[in-house]
Amino acid sequence: MRITSIVENTSHTGLSVEHGLSLYIERKDGQVILFDMGQTSLFAQNAEQLGLSISAVDTAIISHGHYDHGGGLRTFLSLNDKARIYLHHEAFLPHFSLRQTGLRYIGLDRSLLPNERFILCSGQTDIDSHMQLFANVTGNCCLPGGNRMLYGPTEDTPDLFSHEQNLLIREDNHLILFAGCAHCGIINILRHVVSLTGQSPSLVFAGMHLAKSGLDKAAEKQFINLLAHELQQYPDTRFYTMHCTGTDEYNQLKQIMGDQIEYFACGSSILISNS
Repeated sequence: MRITSIVENTSHTGLSVEHGLSLYIERKDGQVILFDMGQTSLFAQNAEQLGLSISAVDTAIISHGHYDHGGGLRTFLSLNDKARIYLHHEAFLPHFSLRQTGLRYIGLDRSLLPNERFILCSGQTDIDSHMQLFANVTGNCCLPGGNRMLYGPTEDTPDLFSHEQNLLIREDNHLILFAGCAHCGIINILRHVVSLTGQSPSLVFAGMHLAKSGLDKAAEKQFINLLAHELQQYPDTRFYTMHCTGTDEYNQLKQIMGDQIEYFACGSSILISNS
């Protein structure tokens, strides 16, 4: 399997960037999966520069109902006429972010509804024998502080992120987890994976929503230290993080976790062998 970042906040390869996420996943059986689509058409432009075909995508997944993960949906529909697109059934509900200027709408484009290619999910969804989506993550361990700035489905309702779903792919000896922003908490998501499968993932690709936490520096450092300690409870898991984790926050995790964690910037690509 090869996993390539085609949208992320940073780039080491000269590709254009935006605040968003899109991963291009090529399974060894030839199936191509697009996990999130960034906020604009940039995912398609970067894919073309990297020699990757959006029209070849067989399955598309939007991790949750925020514009920086599903804003490219209209572009995707114009470039790909075959892939089924998996979204949580609450993904198209309104979502808002509290900014200095007030609440800003950060949801998906509801004018795209209805569409027969949309597969609206809830709970656990088996896409095929190798891929599974899951939602309904519970728990309060290391919940991102920045969550308190997010609202929906009404402007005065704190977002509980029931619209967030995560992807598991099994290939050879690997169980691989993909999480867009881990608003439900990456530790809670990992615990849910263990409860579903009886094992820890060998690889995790996830934003962890640590940037713009709203915490002061001392409290933020304490939180990241705790999170690093919890992540280290999965010693056989290697983490690739990105997007809303934040580069400064990643660097703090890296100081503690060492080679167990890496940053997966736009243009980064990794080939996962069956060893």
